[in-house]
Amino acid sequence: MTRRRKIVLLTTIACAGLALGAARAGDVPKIATGFVAGILCSETFVSGLDPQRTFTETNDAMPGTGLISWAMEYRVDRVRKDVTVTLFGLGRSHAVYREGLGCTLAHDEPLADVMPPQDDRQPALLPEIASPAIVPPQSPELATALDRAFAEPAQPPYRRTRAIVVMKAGRVIAERYADGIGPETPLLGFSMTKSVISALTGVLVHQGKLKLDGPAPVAAWKHPDDPRHAISVDQLLRHTAGLALGSSLQASLSSAFEPVNRMKFVEDDMAAYAASMPLATAPGTAWSYHDGNTIMLSHLIRNAAGGHPADALRFARRELFVPLGMRHVTLQLDASGTIEGSSEMLASARDWARFGQLYLNDGVAGGKRILPEGWVSYSSSPTPKAWVGIGAGFWTNQGDSFGAKFRIAHGWPRDAFFAKGTIGQYTIVIPSERLVIVRMGRSPNWPPEADGVFDLVRDVVAATREKGKMAGAD
Repeated sequence: MTRRRKIVLLTTIACAGLALGAARAGDVPKIATGFVAGILCSETFVSGLDPQRTFTETNDAMPGTGLISWAMEYRVDRVRKDVTVTLFGLGRSHAVYREGLGCTLAHDEPLADVMPPQDDRQPALLPEIASPAIVPPQSPELATALDRAFAEPAQPPYRRTRAIVVMKAGRVIAERYADGIGPETPLLGFSMTKSVISALTGVLVHQGKLKLDGPAPVAAWKHPDDPRHAISVDQLLRHTAGLALGSSLQASLSSAFEPVNRMKFVEDDMAAYAASMPLATAPGTAWSYHDGNTIMLSHLIRNAAGGHPADALRFARRELFVPLGMRHVTLQLDASGTIEGSSEMLASARDWARFGQLYLNDGVAGGKRILPEGWVSYSSSPTPKAWVGIGAGFWTNQGDSFGAKFRIAHGWPRDAFFAKGTIGQYTIVIPSERLVIVRMGRSPNWPPEADGVFDLVRDVVAATREKGKMAGAD
Protein backbone atom coordinates (compact mmCIF):
# COMPACT_ATOMS: atom_id res chain seq x y z
CA MET A 1 0.00 0.00 0.00
CA THR A 2 1.41 3.38 -0.96
CA ARG A 3 1.85 6.22 1.50
CA ARG A 4 -0.70 8.27 -0.43
CA ARG A 5 -3.33 5.51 -0.15
CA LYS A 6 -2.71 5.20 3.59
CA ILE A 7 -3.27 8.93 3.98
CA VAL A 8 -6.48 8.76 1.92
CA LEU A 9 -7.82 5.90 4.05
CA LEU A 10 -7.00 7.54 7.37
CA THR A 11 -8.38 10.87 6.21
CA THR A 12 -11.63 9.23 5.02
CA ILE A 13 -12.18 7.51 8.36
CA ALA A 14 -11.23 10.57 10.41
CA CYS A 15 -13.39 12.99 8.42
CA ALA A 16 -16.40 10.71 8.44
CA GLY A 17 -16.00 10.13 12.14
CA LEU A 18 -15.83 13.84 12.88
CA ALA A 19 -18.79 14.57 10.64
CA LEU A 20 -21.11 11.91 11.99
CA GLY A 21 -19.81 11.33 15.49
CA ALA A 22 -22.18 8.41 16.05
CA ALA A 23 -19.62 5.80 17.09
CA ARG A 24 -16.19 5.79 18.62
CA ALA A 25 -13.53 6.16 15.95
CA GLY A 26 -11.91 2.94 17.07
CA ASP A 27 -15.08 0.98 16.26
CA VAL A 28 -15.29 2.02 12.63
CA PRO A 29 -12.66 -0.30 11.07
CA LYS A 30 -14.03 -3.29 13.01
CA ILE A 31 -17.58 -2.50 11.87
CA ALA A 32 -16.40 -2.50 8.26
CA THR A 33 -14.39 -5.73 8.62
CA GLY A 34 -17.18 -7.38 10.62
CA PHE A 35 -19.72 -6.72 7.89
CA VAL A 36 -17.47 -8.25 5.26
CA ALA A 37 -16.30 -11.19 7.41
CA GLY A 38 -19.84 -12.25 8.25
CA ILE A 39 -21.01 -12.22 4.64
CA LEU A 40 -17.89 -13.96 3.34
CA CYS A 41 -18.23 -16.70 5.94
CA SER A 42 -21.95 -17.23 5.34
CA GLU A 43 -21.75 -17.31 1.58
CA THR A 44 -18.63 -19.47 1.51
CA PHE A 45 -19.62 -22.14 4.04
CA VAL A 46 -23.44 -22.02 3.95
CA SER A 47 -24.19 -20.93 0.38
CA GLY A 48 -21.13 -22.59 -1.17
CA LEU A 49 -20.24 -19.52 -3.26
CA ASP A 50 -16.79 -18.33 -4.30
CA PRO A 51 -15.48 -15.86 -1.70
CA GLN A 52 -13.86 -13.59 -4.26
CA ARG A 53 -17.17 -13.30 -6.08
CA THR A 54 -18.90 -12.47 -2.80
CA PHE A 55 -16.26 -9.89 -1.87
CA THR A 56 -16.37 -8.14 -5.23
CA GLU A 57 -20.12 -8.14 -5.75
CA THR A 58 -20.93 -7.05 -2.20
CA ASN A 59 -18.44 -4.20 -2.17
CA ASP A 60 -19.57 -3.03 -5.61
CA ALA A 61 -23.14 -2.82 -4.33
CA MET A 62 -22.25 -0.78 -1.24
CA PRO A 63 -21.86 2.98 -1.86
CA GLY A 64 -18.53 4.33 -0.73
CA THR A 65 -16.84 1.05 0.07
CA GLY A 66 -14.50 1.47 -2.86
CA LEU A 67 -12.72 4.01 -0.64
CA ILE A 68 -11.63 1.24 1.71
CA SER A 69 -12.14 -2.16 0.02
CA TRP A 70 -8.71 -1.93 -1.62
CA ALA A 71 -7.24 -1.76 1.90
CA MET A 72 -9.06 -4.89 3.07
CA GLU A 73 -7.53 -8.32 3.16
CA TYR A 74 -9.41 -11.52 3.86
CA ARG A 75 -8.37 -15.07 4.63
CA VAL A 76 -10.68 -18.05 4.24
CA ASP A 77 -9.56 -21.15 6.13
CA ARG A 78 -11.50 -24.09 4.69
CA VAL A 79 -10.08 -26.51 7.23
CA ARG A 80 -11.00 -24.47 10.31
CA LYS A 81 -14.06 -23.09 8.49
CA ASP A 82 -13.56 -19.49 9.44
CA VAL A 83 -12.89 -16.13 7.81
CA THR A 84 -10.63 -13.32 8.99
CA VAL A 85 -10.81 -9.81 7.53
CA THR A 86 -8.40 -6.98 8.29
CA LEU A 87 -8.39 -3.33 7.28
CA PHE A 88 -4.93 -1.76 7.19
CA GLY A 89 -4.21 -3.02 10.70
CA LEU A 90 -6.97 -0.80 12.13
CA GLY A 91 -9.61 -3.47 12.35
CA ARG A 92 -9.76 -7.24 12.48
CA SER A 93 -12.86 -9.41 12.46
CA HIS A 94 -13.19 -13.15 12.74
CA ALA A 95 -16.28 -15.13 11.66
CA VAL A 96 -16.64 -18.80 12.57
CA TYR A 97 -18.79 -21.42 10.84
CA ARG A 98 -20.52 -24.13 12.88
CA GLU A 99 -22.49 -26.93 11.24
CA GLY A 100 -26.22 -26.28 11.42
CA LEU A 101 -25.72 -22.82 12.92
CA GLY A 102 -24.05 -20.95 10.09
CA CYS A 103 -21.56 -18.20 10.88
CA THR A 104 -21.07 -16.03 13.93
CA LEU A 105 -18.73 -13.11 14.54
CA ALA A 106 -16.35 -14.07 17.34
CA HIS A 107 -15.11 -11.23 19.54
CA ASP A 108 -13.50 -11.41 22.96
CA GLU A 109 -15.61 -14.06 24.66
CA PRO A 110 -16.11 -17.72 23.64
CA LEU A 111 -19.18 -18.36 21.49
CA ALA A 112 -22.25 -19.66 23.29
CA ASP A 113 -22.42 -23.44 23.09
CA VAL A 114 -25.48 -24.28 21.00
CA MET A 115 -26.80 -27.63 19.82
CA PRO A 116 -28.37 -27.33 16.34
CA PRO A 117 -31.96 -28.58 16.11
CA GLN A 118 -32.38 -32.10 14.79
CA ASP A 119 -34.04 -32.76 11.46
CA ASP A 120 -37.20 -34.51 12.66
CA ARG A 121 -38.51 -35.17 9.13
CA GLN A 122 -41.99 -33.95 9.93
CA PRO A 123 -44.15 -33.59 6.81
CA ALA A 124 -44.82 -30.12 5.50
CA LEU A 125 -48.32 -28.68 5.69
CA LEU A 126 -47.91 -26.38 2.70
CA PRO A 127 -48.47 -28.27 -0.57
CA GLU A 128 -45.37 -28.75 -2.72
CA ILE A 129 -44.69 -25.71 -4.88
CA ALA A 130 -42.62 -27.37 -7.64
CA SER A 131 -40.86 -30.53 -8.77
CA PRO A 132 -37.11 -30.77 -8.02
CA ALA A 133 -36.13 -29.61 -11.52
CA ILE A 134 -35.84 -25.90 -12.29
CA VAL A 135 -39.18 -24.66 -13.62
CA PRO A 136 -38.75 -22.84 -16.94
CA PRO A 137 -40.99 -19.83 -17.61
CA GLN A 138 -44.43 -21.10 -18.55
CA SER A 139 -45.00 -18.46 -21.24
CA PRO A 140 -42.89 -16.37 -23.65
CA GLU A 141 -43.90 -13.25 -21.71
CA LEU A 142 -42.52 -14.68 -18.47
CA ALA A 143 -39.34 -15.69 -20.26
CA THR A 144 -38.95 -12.12 -21.48
CA ALA A 145 -39.53 -10.82 -17.95
CA LEU A 146 -36.75 -13.02 -16.55
CA ASP A 147 -34.46 -12.20 -19.46
CA ARG A 148 -34.78 -8.52 -18.64
CA ALA A 149 -34.29 -9.09 -14.91
CA PHE A 150 -31.01 -10.96 -15.47
CA ALA A 151 -29.70 -8.68 -18.23
CA GLU A 152 -26.88 -6.34 -17.20
CA PRO A 153 -26.82 -2.69 -18.26
CA ALA A 154 -23.92 -1.53 -20.41
CA GLN A 155 -22.65 0.69 -17.58
CA PRO A 156 -22.74 0.38 -13.79
CA PRO A 157 -24.59 0.12 -11.51
CA TYR A 158 -24.92 -3.57 -12.31
CA ARG A 159 -27.88 -5.71 -11.21
CA ARG A 160 -26.11 -8.99 -10.49
CA THR A 161 -29.39 -10.88 -10.17
CA ARG A 162 -28.81 -14.21 -8.44
CA ALA A 163 -32.24 -15.85 -8.32
CA ILE A 164 -35.85 -15.23 -9.29
CA VAL A 165 -38.83 -17.41 -8.38
CA VAL A 166 -42.35 -16.56 -9.55
CA MET A 167 -45.30 -18.36 -7.95
CA LYS A 168 -48.92 -18.10 -9.01
CA ALA A 169 -51.61 -19.60 -6.77
CA GLY A 170 -49.04 -21.65 -4.87
CA ARG A 171 -47.10 -23.15 -7.79
CA VAL A 172 -43.80 -22.04 -9.31
CA ILE A 173 -44.43 -20.87 -12.88
CA ALA A 174 -40.97 -19.47 -13.59
CA GLU A 175 -37.53 -19.46 -12.00
CA ARG A 176 -33.97 -18.74 -12.98
CA TYR A 177 -30.62 -18.76 -11.21
CA ALA A 178 -27.19 -17.28 -11.77
CA ASP A 179 -24.20 -19.56 -12.29
CA GLY A 180 -23.35 -21.58 -9.19
CA ILE A 181 -26.79 -21.08 -7.63
CA GLY A 182 -29.81 -23.38 -7.76
CA PRO A 183 -33.16 -24.19 -6.13
CA GLU A 184 -31.47 -25.53 -2.99
CA THR A 185 -28.81 -22.83 -2.52
CA PRO A 186 -29.30 -20.94 0.77
CA LEU A 187 -29.10 -17.21 0.06
CA LEU A 188 -28.63 -14.42 2.57
CA GLY A 189 -31.83 -12.43 2.99
CA PHE A 190 -30.35 -9.54 4.96
CA SER A 191 -33.33 -7.55 6.35
CA MET A 192 -35.88 -9.97 4.90
CA THR A 193 -34.97 -11.77 8.13
CA LYS A 194 -36.93 -9.09 9.98
CA SER A 195 -40.13 -10.32 8.33
CA VAL A 196 -39.39 -13.85 9.57
CA ILE A 197 -38.90 -12.51 13.09
CA SER A 198 -42.24 -10.72 12.72
CA ALA A 199 -43.84 -14.06 11.76
CA LEU A 200 -42.29 -15.83 14.77
CA THR A 201 -43.58 -13.01 16.96
CA GLY A 202 -47.01 -13.62 15.46
CA VAL A 203 -46.81 -17.32 16.33
CA LEU A 204 -46.10 -16.39 19.96
CA VAL A 205 -49.00 -13.94 19.97
CA HIS A 206 -51.19 -16.74 18.58
CA GLN A 207 -50.01 -19.01 21.41
CA GLY A 208 -50.68 -16.33 24.04
CA LYS A 209 -47.00 -16.05 25.01
CA LEU A 210 -46.56 -12.46 23.84
CA LYS A 211 -48.89 -9.47 23.66
CA LEU A 212 -48.68 -6.67 21.11
CA ASP A 213 -49.73 -3.96 23.55
CA GLY A 214 -48.50 -3.18 27.03
CA PRO A 215 -44.86 -3.25 28.17
CA ALA A 216 -42.60 -5.69 26.35
CA PRO A 217 -41.20 -8.25 28.85
CA VAL A 218 -37.61 -6.99 28.85
CA ALA A 219 -35.92 -7.35 32.24
CA ALA A 220 -33.75 -4.25 31.75
CA TRP A 221 -36.89 -2.14 31.29
CA LYS A 222 -39.10 -3.68 33.98
CA HIS A 223 -39.02 -0.80 36.48
CA PRO A 224 -42.14 1.33 36.04
CA ASP A 225 -40.10 4.52 36.40
CA ASP A 226 -37.86 3.56 33.48
CA PRO A 227 -39.17 5.45 30.41
CA ARG A 228 -38.33 2.38 28.31
CA HIS A 229 -40.84 0.38 30.38
CA ALA A 230 -43.55 1.72 28.04
CA ILE A 231 -42.04 0.11 24.92
CA SER A 232 -44.43 -2.44 23.42
CA VAL A 233 -43.97 -5.37 21.05
CA ASP A 234 -46.02 -3.46 18.48
CA GLN A 235 -43.58 -0.53 18.69
CA LEU A 236 -40.60 -2.85 18.24
CA LEU A 237 -42.27 -4.37 15.16
CA ARG A 238 -43.03 -0.93 13.73
CA HIS A 239 -39.69 0.68 14.63
CA THR A 240 -41.33 3.28 16.85
CA ALA A 241 -39.81 2.14 20.17
CA GLY A 242 -37.51 5.17 20.30
CA LEU A 243 -34.20 3.51 21.26
CA ALA A 244 -31.19 5.73 20.53
CA LEU A 245 -29.42 3.44 18.07
CA GLY A 246 -29.43 5.56 14.92
CA SER A 247 -30.67 4.21 11.60
CA SER A 248 -30.29 1.05 9.53
CA LEU A 249 -31.92 2.41 6.38
CA GLN A 250 -28.68 2.97 4.50
CA ALA A 251 -26.20 0.26 3.53
CA SER A 252 -23.11 2.31 2.80
CA LEU A 253 -19.72 3.28 4.20
CA SER A 254 -21.26 6.14 6.18
CA SER A 255 -23.63 3.77 7.98
CA ALA A 256 -20.63 2.29 9.80
CA PHE A 257 -20.85 5.27 12.16
CA GLU A 258 -24.33 4.46 13.43
CA PRO A 259 -24.38 3.02 16.97
CA VAL A 260 -26.63 0.20 15.77
CA ASN A 261 -23.66 -1.12 13.82
CA ARG A 262 -21.48 -1.22 16.91
CA MET A 263 -24.22 -3.49 18.26
CA LYS A 264 -24.05 -5.72 15.20
CA PHE A 265 -20.32 -5.96 14.55
CA VAL A 266 -18.53 -5.23 17.84
CA GLU A 267 -20.76 -6.51 20.67
CA ASP A 268 -21.01 -10.15 21.79
CA ASP A 269 -24.56 -9.79 23.16
CA MET A 270 -26.50 -7.59 20.75
CA ALA A 271 -29.74 -7.63 22.72
CA ALA A 272 -28.03 -6.61 25.95
CA TYR A 273 -26.43 -3.68 24.16
CA ALA A 274 -29.72 -2.61 22.56
CA ALA A 275 -31.56 -2.96 25.87
CA SER A 276 -28.97 -0.73 27.57
CA MET A 277 -29.54 2.19 25.23
CA PRO A 278 -31.49 5.26 26.33
CA LEU A 279 -34.46 6.65 24.46
CA ALA A 280 -33.99 9.13 21.63
CA THR A 281 -37.75 9.72 21.44
CA ALA A 282 -40.70 8.73 23.59
CA PRO A 283 -42.04 5.29 22.66
CA GLY A 284 -44.64 5.43 19.91
CA THR A 285 -44.01 9.06 18.94
CA ALA A 286 -41.49 8.78 16.10
CA TRP A 287 -40.42 6.27 13.47
CA SER A 288 -36.78 5.21 13.21
CA TYR A 289 -35.88 2.04 11.32
CA HIS A 290 -32.96 0.25 12.94
CA ASP A 291 -31.87 -3.31 13.58
CA GLY A 292 -31.97 -2.95 17.35
CA ASN A 293 -35.76 -3.17 17.36
CA THR A 294 -35.65 -6.59 15.71
CA ILE A 295 -32.78 -7.80 17.90
CA MET A 296 -34.98 -7.06 20.91
CA LEU A 297 -37.77 -9.12 19.33
CA SER A 298 -35.27 -11.97 18.84
CA HIS A 299 -34.45 -11.71 22.54
CA LEU A 300 -38.15 -11.96 23.42
CA ILE A 301 -38.58 -14.97 21.11
CA ARG A 302 -35.65 -16.73 22.77
CA ASN A 303 -37.08 -16.12 26.25
CA ALA A 304 -40.62 -17.15 25.29
CA ALA A 305 -39.35 -20.32 23.60
CA GLY A 306 -37.51 -21.51 26.71
CA GLY A 307 -34.55 -19.21 27.25
CA HIS A 308 -31.77 -21.22 25.61
CA PRO A 309 -30.45 -20.63 22.07
CA ALA A 310 -31.42 -24.14 20.99
CA ASP A 311 -34.97 -23.53 22.25
CA ALA A 312 -35.39 -20.60 19.90
CA LEU A 313 -34.01 -22.52 16.93
CA ARG A 314 -36.27 -25.50 17.63
CA PHE A 315 -39.25 -23.19 17.99
CA ALA A 316 -38.58 -21.52 14.62
CA ARG A 317 -38.14 -24.85 12.93
CA ARG A 318 -41.16 -26.54 14.51
CA GLU A 319 -43.64 -23.69 14.22
CA LEU A 320 -42.65 -22.10 10.90
CA PHE A 321 -40.02 -23.75 8.73
CA VAL A 322 -41.24 -27.37 8.89
CA PRO A 323 -44.93 -26.53 8.29
CA LEU A 324 -43.96 -24.48 5.24
CA GLY A 325 -41.54 -27.07 3.85
CA MET A 326 -38.61 -24.65 4.18
CA ARG A 327 -35.78 -27.20 4.04
CA HIS A 328 -32.74 -25.05 3.27
CA VAL A 329 -32.78 -22.49 6.08
CA THR A 330 -30.01 -21.35 8.42
CA LEU A 331 -30.77 -18.89 11.22
CA GLN A 332 -27.46 -17.40 12.35
CA LEU A 333 -26.72 -16.29 15.88
CA ASP A 334 -24.78 -13.62 17.70
CA ALA A 335 -21.95 -14.67 20.00
CA SER A 336 -24.33 -14.93 22.99
CA GLY A 337 -26.58 -17.38 21.12
CA THR A 338 -29.49 -15.07 20.29
CA ILE A 339 -30.85 -15.26 16.75
CA GLU A 340 -29.43 -12.36 14.75
CA GLY A 341 -32.91 -11.57 13.55
CA SER A 342 -32.18 -8.26 11.89
CA SER A 343 -30.37 -9.66 8.87
CA GLU A 344 -28.82 -13.11 9.26
CA MET A 345 -31.14 -15.75 7.82
CA LEU A 346 -30.19 -17.74 4.75
CA ALA A 347 -32.77 -19.66 2.76
CA SER A 348 -33.17 -20.89 -0.78
CA ALA A 349 -35.16 -18.68 -3.14
CA ARG A 350 -37.88 -21.34 -3.15
CA ASP A 351 -37.96 -21.28 0.65
CA TRP A 352 -38.33 -17.51 0.63
CA ALA A 353 -41.23 -18.07 -1.80
CA ARG A 354 -42.80 -20.60 0.60
CA PHE A 355 -42.59 -17.97 3.32
CA GLY A 356 -44.35 -15.48 1.05
CA GLN A 357 -47.04 -18.05 0.28
CA LEU A 358 -47.92 -18.24 3.99
CA TYR A 359 -48.82 -14.55 3.81
CA LEU A 360 -50.67 -14.98 0.53
CA ASN A 361 -52.70 -17.68 2.32
CA ASP A 362 -53.55 -15.28 5.19
CA GLY A 363 -51.30 -17.12 7.65
CA VAL A 364 -52.66 -20.61 6.97
CA ALA A 365 -50.72 -23.65 5.69
CA GLY A 366 -52.46 -26.88 4.75
CA GLY A 367 -55.59 -25.89 6.64
CA LYS A 368 -53.70 -25.07 9.86
CA ARG A 369 -53.52 -21.51 11.11
CA ILE A 370 -49.87 -20.63 11.72
CA LEU A 371 -50.31 -16.89 12.29
CA PRO A 372 -53.13 -15.24 14.28
CA GLU A 373 -56.25 -14.31 12.38
CA GLY A 374 -55.77 -10.79 11.07
CA TRP A 375 -51.96 -10.93 11.46
CA VAL A 376 -51.26 -10.60 7.74
CA SER A 377 -53.44 -7.50 7.51
CA TYR A 378 -51.79 -6.13 10.66
CA SER A 379 -48.29 -6.80 9.32
CA SER A 380 -48.97 -4.89 6.11
CA SER A 381 -50.90 -2.01 7.70
CA PRO A 382 -48.99 1.28 7.40
CA THR A 383 -47.01 2.74 10.29
CA PRO A 384 -47.64 6.47 10.81
CA LYS A 385 -44.71 8.72 9.87
CA ALA A 386 -42.83 5.84 8.18
CA TRP A 387 -42.12 7.66 4.93
CA VAL A 388 -40.73 4.56 3.19
CA GLY A 389 -44.06 2.74 3.55
CA ILE A 390 -43.60 0.02 6.15
CA GLY A 391 -45.90 -1.91 8.45
CA ALA A 392 -45.25 -4.31 11.32
CA GLY A 393 -42.57 -6.48 9.74
CA PHE A 394 -43.32 -5.93 6.04
CA TRP A 395 -43.02 -3.02 3.66
CA THR A 396 -46.39 -1.97 2.31
CA ASN A 397 -48.16 0.01 -0.40
CA GLN A 398 -51.08 0.75 1.89
CA GLY A 399 -51.45 4.30 3.18
CA ASP A 400 -50.19 7.54 1.72
CA SER A 401 -46.45 7.38 2.47
CA PHE A 402 -43.90 8.59 -0.04
CA GLY A 403 -42.61 5.04 -0.54
CA ALA A 404 -46.07 3.58 -1.22
CA LYS A 405 -46.90 6.33 -3.71
CA PHE A 406 -43.52 5.92 -5.41
CA ARG A 407 -43.93 2.16 -5.88
CA ILE A 408 -47.50 2.50 -7.13
CA ALA A 409 -46.37 5.16 -9.60
CA HIS A 410 -43.82 2.62 -10.88
CA GLY A 411 -46.45 -0.02 -11.54
CA TRP A 412 -46.79 -1.97 -8.29
CA PRO A 413 -50.33 -2.97 -7.29
CA ARG A 414 -51.75 -1.12 -4.32
CA ASP A 415 -52.19 -4.32 -2.30
CA ALA A 416 -48.58 -5.49 -2.73
CA PHE A 417 -46.51 -5.90 0.42
CA PHE A 418 -43.05 -7.37 0.79
CA ALA A 419 -40.06 -8.44 2.81
CA LYS A 420 -37.01 -6.43 1.78
CA GLY A 421 -33.30 -6.91 2.34
CA THR A 422 -30.56 -4.49 1.46
CA ILE A 423 -28.76 -4.57 -1.90
CA GLY A 424 -31.56 -6.26 -3.76
CA GLN A 425 -33.44 -8.95 -1.79
CA TYR A 426 -37.23 -9.15 -2.11
CA THR A 427 -40.12 -11.47 -1.29
CA ILE A 428 -43.15 -9.72 -2.78
CA VAL A 429 -46.74 -10.78 -2.06
CA ILE A 430 -49.53 -9.53 -4.35
CA PRO A 431 -52.87 -10.96 -3.13
CA SER A 432 -54.98 -9.52 -5.96
CA GLU A 433 -52.79 -11.38 -8.49
CA ARG A 434 -52.24 -14.52 -6.35
CA LEU A 435 -48.53 -13.88 -6.89
CA VAL A 436 -45.37 -14.31 -4.86
CA ILE A 437 -42.19 -13.00 -6.50
CA VAL A 438 -38.75 -13.61 -5.00
CA ARG A 439 -35.71 -11.74 -6.29
CA MET A 440 -32.20 -12.12 -4.86
CA GLY A 441 -29.06 -10.32 -5.99
CA ARG A 442 -26.28 -7.87 -5.30
CA SER A 443 -27.56 -4.52 -6.50
CA PRO A 444 -26.98 -1.01 -5.12
CA ASN A 445 -29.90 0.48 -3.20
CA TRP A 446 -29.59 3.67 -5.23
CA PRO A 447 -30.91 4.65 -7.66
CA PRO A 448 -34.17 2.83 -6.87
CA GLU A 449 -34.33 1.38 -10.38
CA ALA A 450 -30.86 -0.20 -10.13
CA ASP A 451 -32.05 -3.69 -9.18
CA GLY A 452 -34.67 -3.87 -11.93
CA VAL A 453 -37.44 -4.92 -9.53
CA PHE A 454 -39.89 -2.27 -10.73
CA ASP A 455 -39.65 -3.74 -14.22
CA LEU A 456 -39.81 -7.29 -12.88
CA VAL A 457 -43.06 -6.73 -10.98
CA ARG A 458 -44.72 -4.92 -13.90
CA ASP A 459 -43.58 -7.57 -16.37
CA VAL A 460 -44.69 -10.52 -14.24
CA VAL A 461 -48.09 -9.03 -13.43
CA ALA A 462 -48.71 -8.32 -17.11
CA ALA A 463 -47.50 -11.76 -18.20
CA THR A 464 -49.60 -13.66 -15.68
CA ARG A 465 -52.71 -11.63 -16.39
CA GLU A 466 -52.40 -12.40 -20.08
CA LYS A 467 -51.81 -16.06 -19.38
CA GLY A 468 -54.27 -16.60 -16.57
CA LYS A 469 -55.15 -20.03 -17.92
CA MET A 470 -51.56 -21.28 -17.99
CA ALA A 471 -50.62 -24.49 -16.22
CA GLY A 472 -50.46 -23.96 -12.49
CA ALA A 473 -52.26 -20.61 -12.58
CA ASP A 474 -55.68 -21.96 -11.64
